[in-house]
Amino acid sequence: MSLENEAGRPDAEVDDLVGIGFGPANLALAIAVDDHNRTGAEPPLRVGFLERQERFGWHRGMLLDGATMQVSFLKDLVTQRDPRSRFTFLTYLQEQGRLADFINLKTFYPTRLEFHAYFEWCAAEFADRVDYARTVTGIRPLTGPDGRIEQVEVVSEAPDGGDRQVRRARNIAVGTGLTPRLPAGVETGESVWHTRDLLFRAPELARRGLRHRRIAVVGAGQSAAEAVEHLHRTFPGAEICAVLTRYGYSPADDSPFANRIFDPSAVDEFYAASEESRRTLLAQHANTNYSVVDGELIEALYRTAYQEKVAGQERLRVLNTTRLTGAEPTADGVRAQLRSLTTGREQALDCDAVVLATGYTHVDPRELLGELAADCRTDEQGRLRVDRDHRVLTADRLDVGIYLQGGTEHTHGITSSLLSTLAVRSGEIRDSLLLRRSGRDLRARSATATAIA
Repeated sequence: MSLENEAGRPDAEVDDLVGIGFGPANLALAIAVDDHNRTGAEPPLRVGFLERQERFGWHRGMLLDGATMQVSFLKDLVTQRDPRSRFTFLTYLQEQGRLADFINLKTFYPTRLEFHAYFEWCAAEFADRVDYARTVTGIRPLTGPDGRIEQVEVVSEAPDGGDRQVRRARNIAVGTGLTPRLPAGVETGESVWHTRDLLFRAPELARRGLRHRRIAVVGAGQSAAEAVEHLHRTFPGAEICAVLTRYGYSPADDSPFANRIFDPSAVDEFYAASEESRRTLLAQHANTNYSVVDGELIEALYRTAYQEKVAGQERLRVLNTTRLTGAEPTADGVRAQLRSLTTGREQALDCDAVVLATGYTHVDPRELLGELAADCRTDEQGRLRVDRDHRVLTADRLDVGIYLQGGTEHTHGITSSLLSTLAVRSGEIRDSLLLRRSGRDLRARSATATAIA
């Protein structure tokens, strides 16, 4: 089944799982498997990962100075599954010689920069199990003589399209993350960026110089507010326009009772609920995560805007109830086309840059699965049906497990793409792999005994 010029792997090197993508979700899974293998319990699991980036990275473009996590450090990659694991955030702090210092901060919320360093510290332990700078270009089913599919070949390439390789696996875990969502009719370019590229593109803008001395930030969520604050501080001579379809930023509901929707037990409850109840729960608790901002940041931005108004030098402008309808590149920047949602009035703003803090969307994993997609079961709305163990429900002939690390909000709830339950979810997927592996081993032994008899 291997293509010409591809590096194949002998049957003895079939992986129990190949993870596609190596962000926090599949990193947590790697840790869960490692924790199991270190106990010496049978069977050990053989896993490997493929990652498009050249090294581990998680939202590097938004690792802003001083920006803090919105989840507790106890919701790291392992603690809620096994606080004794050597991969806890507290163990990381101890190894860095900062545990006492962190305790003295009296906070549950480390900076995003420090938590990213913790992720990197964990990822470094798995350098021998991750192939970086690899783009998965295809997944091919391996069909046995009985018509069953027990393995797949995961084909990947180097960035230049060369060095095609194949890994054979009994299961796959799709953890390719999210893709930026852009407003209709708007494309990114030299002067139009998504916030994921903020820290990469802002220095370029500084070197190029600001002709119009104006930057527009589109969006009403946490990333939008952080981008506004960062750009306002970074470019003291520029006007920063916050373009919102609302009247202003809305605070996130992070109260203790509301936060229960991020508890691992809430996933069980959500999964068991009816479709109508799931829709209601998602709508009722959207203000815990979507298009909402930390209350302290809202107050800080409002205070800045007010003080500038008092001083008669308004650099922070909030263009509320306003929608971006277009962003046309110009010789020296970009022209933002805006329309008021209350009056219908249209205006154009000549800007040095337009920053899109318009969120992310999931990529349908079926685009990656190729032929396997035909064997994946769907619901009445065409969405993938997913079992409680995060495995796609498939046709009976497909024995390969397809695990989803995200994109399961319709079945598992709001934490699908968040960090909150990664530790527990990774354990659930690992345990599912072990159960399925044990079942395969039993069938193999039974088949061998029958053949000998």
